[in-house]
This record gives sequence, structure tokens and C-alpha cells, in this order.
Amino acid sequence: MDEVLKELFATIENAPASNVIDNSAYIDKMCKAENLSALSQMLKTSNDNNISLTPNVCNTILVRASQKNDVNLSCQVFKKLLSSSKSPSATSCLNFAQAFTKVNDCKELLRFITEVSEINCSSASFINRIIFAFAKSGQKDKALVIFDHLKRQNYSVDLITYNIVLDILGRIGHVDEMVDVFESMKDIGFDPDIVSYNTLINGLKKVGRFDMCDVYFKEMSDNGIEPDLLTYTALIESFGRSGNAEESLKCFREMKQKGVLPSIYIYRSLINNLNKTGKVELAAQILEEMNSSSTCLAGPEDFKRKRRRKNT
Repeated sequence: MDEVLKELFATIENAPASNVIDNSAYIDKMCKAENLSALSQMLKTSNDNNISLTPNVCNTILVRASQKNDVNLSCQVFKKLLSSSKSPSATSCLNFAQAFTKVNDCKELLRFITEVSEINCSSASFINRIIFAFAKSGQKDKALVIFDHLKRQNYSVDLITYNIVLDILGRIGHVDEMVDVFESMKDIGFDPDIVSYNTLINGLKKVGRFDMCDVYFKEMSDNGIEPDLLTYTALIESFGRSGNAEESLKCFREMKQKGVLPSIYIYRSLINNLNKTGKVELAAQILEEMNSSSTCLAGPEDFKRKRRRKNT
């Protein structure tokens, strides 16, 4: 390992200033040997000599640092990555976030987020990737802490940031906080879009706040936003679970009139809830319609497209 470092540092020190070098072979050797201190030393030497590293090299170190929960090395290489490219990839952000899974105190994390947000990558898209990465890595509480911190510091957030946070709050069942964030978003001038409303309605549905689902559906319509497959799926299930079969059927007819293709999930939810309310004959008619329409039903891809758009 001493020989590897000697060769690596010689390569770095002899490189022209501001050059970008690919040290993949050396980095792979150090990673396999789990010599994280040597990686840290290498990063310092490259900084001292104003040498950039390729994103591939930085990502290789990020992966190893996250596996070992080495927060200091992760911060060191992530900062190096930010200086080497315009914007880190979603995978890089996820690797960075995973290093913090065993860290309970957020002070160091927020200090670092503040530091990197003040350099040239302080755009909303960068912030969105960081928040989403922490949520995806199972650290939803840290994602929300980062969001609150950035808002207090008046850093760039946009509608996508709010949609990501609404989704996090809905998934953990914090619907009162979710509604507060939704309303505050409107107060500061962001107009909710179809993703905002779908996320809010789905979150409310999950915890049985069916009355509020209807309230926000009406607000959505008043604002000229057309409901889509996700909206109708949530509403039909919401009305059905609350025992309001008539409203469920009304939504079902409306979506078909507007040309929104029903899914098998909608049919099954509608049939199940009609049976529960004693409307057996009507349930049988809907079942017959579903079977006759099996070749032209909305499928999983119709849901996935909207999810991908939400997470962009």
C-alpha cells in the first residue's frame, strides 16, 4: 500500500495544475484494502495541488465511505465531486446520504449542507436530490431536517422540493404537518400542481381523512387542474372506504367521461366497496364491465410515469 500511495502521489504532484486525472487503478487498490485513511490523504494531496478527480473516482470512494459509514471521508469526497462537476448524480447523492445512516446528531450534516449550498451547486435541483436521497435511504427525518434548515437559511427551494417533502410526510403519516407544508407553499407563492394535489390526497386517504380528500379535490378542480388516473384512484378508494358508494360511482363515471382509462385497481376497489354496502347487483355489473374491458385497462406503467415525474 505504501508503494501504491507513492506512485499515486507522484502522479498527482507531477500533473499540470487544474488537470483532471483518473486514478481508478490506485483507488480500486485502496478501496479493496479498505485503507480509508490513505483515501483521505490522497484527497487532501489532490486539493493541495489543485488537481480534480473524475466523477467515477469520486463515486468509487463515496461507495466505500458509505459502506463504512465514514462521514468525514464522505463529506470530503462529496465536496471534491461538487468542485469537479456541475451537479452530482442522484446515485452520488444517495451514496453520500447512506454514510449518515448511523449518525443521530444532524449538526455536522447541516453544517456541511450549508457549506456546499453556498458554493456553485446551491441550485434547487441539487437541494432536491439531496433531500430525496436521504428519504430514499430510509432517513426521512434527516430529509425533513435538511428541508427546514434550508428554508430558514433562505436557500433555493422550488415546487419540486415541496412535492418531495409532501410525499415524505404522507408516507410517514404526518398528515397535519403535510397540510401545513401544503398551505405554506401556497402562502409563499408556489401554485400546487397535479403532483402536489395527488400526493396530498393520497396521504390523507391513507390515514382515513376522507372528508379532507374531497375538500382538496374540489380546490384542485376550482384551480383548473384536471384530475388524472392517480387522483381518481385515490378518490374512488377514499369514498368507498368511507361508505359513500354513490360518490365513488360518480367519480368512476366522471373519469370515463373525461377519457381517463380506469385501472384494474379502481374496478376492484369499486366492486369491493359496493359489496360491502350491500349493492351486490351493481357490483356484479361493474365486475362484468371489468372483465369485458380487460384488454384496455390502465396498467402499472400509467402509474409509474407519474411517479417518475414527481421524483425528477
